[in-house]
Amino acid sequence: MNTQAATAAADSTESASRPGMHFVQHYLDCLSQASYLIGDTTTGRAVVVDPRRDVQEYLDEAAANGLEIVGVINTHFHADFLAGHLEMAAATGAWIGYGDAAEADYEFRHLADGERIDLGDGSGVTLEIMHTPGHTPESISILVREHADDGTPYGVLTGDALFIGDVGRPDLLASVGVTAAELGHQLYDSVQHRLMGLDDAVRVFPAHGAGSACGKNLSTEKQSTIGEQRRFNYACQPMDEASFVALVTAGQPPAPAYFIHDATLNRQVHDTFDDGSALELDSDSAFSAVADGAILLDARDQVDFVAGHLKGSLSVPLDGRFAETAGMLLDPADTIVLVAPEGHEVEGVTRLARIGFDQVVGYLPEIEEVLLSREATGVSHGSRITPSQLDEVLADASQSVSVIDVRNAGEVEDGAIPGSVNVPLAQLRSRLSEVPREGSVVVNCAGGWRSSVAASYLLTQGYTDVSDLTGGYAAWAATHSPA
Repeated sequence: MNTQAATAAADSTESASRPGMHFVQHYLDCLSQASYLIGDTTTGRAVVVDPRRDVQEYLDEAAANGLEIVGVINTHFHADFLAGHLEMAAATGAWIGYGDAAEADYEFRHLADGERIDLGDGSGVTLEIMHTPGHTPESISILVREHADDGTPYGVLTGDALFIGDVGRPDLLASVGVTAAELGHQLYDSVQHRLMGLDDAVRVFPAHGAGSACGKNLSTEKQSTIGEQRRFNYACQPMDEASFVALVTAGQPPAPAYFIHDATLNRQVHDTFDDGSALELDSDSAFSAVADGAILLDARDQVDFVAGHLKGSLSVPLDGRFAETAGMLLDPADTIVLVAPEGHEVEGVTRLARIGFDQVVGYLPEIEEVLLSREATGVSHGSRITPSQLDEVLADASQSVSVIDVRNAGEVEDGAIPGSVNVPLAQLRSRLSEVPREGSVVVNCAGGWRSSVAASYLLTQGYTDVSDLTGGYAAWAATHSPA
């Protein structure tokens, strides 16, 4: 008798409890990242695939179901987050596994194409390794069988080779010495021949969903089937290799700057995550750290930030893609003093650690009291402008105004404010010279979240007259004809 249960939360799980097999998908919305715990309930052996660094949830899940985690497999060297293989191995003694093409500074198990990992003593849950390079050279997928002799697998964990509605991009700079063309050739074979060679009924469980920069057209669905992808995924339609490579590389969003850092760090021995590392700072300690070069990272709501914040703060609200966005604008070596909504300080530190930003010296509590005490000299207030106000200043020939659109290029193709300059948020740091320092700057995105972040970043970089457009391009387009 099969049962399925799902719970939705910021960190959600979807499980399928079946006779002999325990299968759970852990989904992290803020990074659009999926990891998996798969075990045999008869033997009690289990494996975790693509874990994040804060591993307690996997440990609790295993303990609650009488499972021992004996192995941890990464489908590839991830670029968008720092994986939790070292933390998992330290906590459980589990072996670490990668595809045969992987090279790392720590001990790991090379997993050959076609190799089977027996969790069920010959007749139960079995994992089969399938080499599916293309997103990276070492990428693998994992076939999951409830019983070793099942002809059709229960599902396939596709890593970043095949997403729901898309495939993994072959143009990320995570694979040193391998060109996008070479990876595109590998990806074509992996998707069109190997994965599409599976039965239609095989369930597809990818490593990422909508919002991830590892692809451009990812679905919000968290699982699918090979048959559905064969019918509806643009990259799974029959085509020649040249057409495939052209399709999957066109229109990709710019990758956050931290991707190459994480892809490199995932190959190396590094410090494991300590969930007790979040330190409460008093004002003197916090401002001493800032004087020594620490970045003030304000994770409160953008409305609260605009109403009042400590001078020099970067605003990245915790309610969105906090870690990914911080990783676009900060350097992994930056020391950080965190200002977070009350009760969410440890969450902020944890989310930064998930992308390898471990240099948080602490957090500053009771920010409202701090702001009151420093109102005279140490507090700034943000500037926001409505679409009608923007029209007025743009029509005034005496004013010098630059409009910076921080949406991705694909979004801008559907319309933009006339005269605006497109600098995607992920590239703002590297293309800062394209933002004029003379006159006023107005920043817009789609709805106002990214523009608020970008406006605060420009102010930290010495710009003095910066506003973000309330409601973003959507609000402007509601009363204007698209350019």
